[in-house]
Amino acid sequence: MTFLEQLKGAERQNGSLLCVGLDPEPNKFPAGMKGDASKIYDFCAQIVDATADLAIAFKPQIAYFAAHRAEDQLEKLMAHMRRNAPHVPVILDAKRGDIGSTAEQYAKEAFERYDADAVTLSPFMGFDSVQPYLKYHGKGAFLLCRTSNPGGDDLQNQRLASVEGQPLMYEHIAKLAQGPWNLNGQLGLVVGATYPAEIERVRSLAPTLPLLIPGVGAQGGDAVATIKAGYRQSHGATTGAVIVSSSRAILYASSGSDFAQAARQEALRTRDLLKAATQA
Repeated sequence: MTFLEQLKGAERQNGSLLCVGLDPEPNKFPAGMKGDASKIYDFCAQIVDATADLAIAFKPQIAYFAAHRAEDQLEKLMAHMRRNAPHVPVILDAKRGDIGSTAEQYAKEAFERYDADAVTLSPFMGFDSVQPYLKYHGKGAFLLCRTSNPGGDDLQNQRLASVEGQPLMYEHIAKLAQGPWNLNGQLGLVVGATYPAEIERVRSLAPTLPLLIPGVGAQGGDAVATIKAGYRQSHGATTGAVIVSSSRAILYASSGSDFAQAARQEALRTRDLLKAATQA
């Protein structure tokens, strides 16, 4: 199956728009694991097992593994998700943005070494930085578009005088991703939950692309406003998937031995909140 087909299947099977972000910080682990980077796999695997029937996707953030020399644990975790949650696609959150042979190596890392179903990318070096990933047919690539951090205004919210209509930069990225860059229907966009008006604008410019929306939970994004801004249906089917990511609120719902069950309860609460918003 292609990444988009996997998304549709997970949304249907798990009744979910929730993406569980895997950002392991050993200092936040529960007692018995706290501070021990060798337990990254054990911690994340238990979160995956507790939420595999509640998620539309999993999203491991590569820096949280690489910073602790835990790339081997990430490989092990990816294999674990393949075995234990094969119906849930995995988005490798890497935000790569280089070009040429370097981009080819990053694409190989994401799709061959880690066997991810999709990857996040920075498009600010242009189409050259995206094209190598599109050679992996069936895989997905999410381009940073309107991110949730305040500093996103420094570039993303600036008007492009040299482009017809003088769009804001994030609007221009959305148009490129919906149009000429989306050669094989593989692209999606990253839009932060803290900017629901911008989510709605991106959705109007990119009506069929999947939107990866971080910022719900610990970052303060409004889950209901997010769904209303980005979720659309036609004849009972989702048009352009919405993937709402929550990481810390789920991972660290408890600091005790019940951390996996607490993560499940928080994921269940968020999934149901998002589901209810689609019907509001």
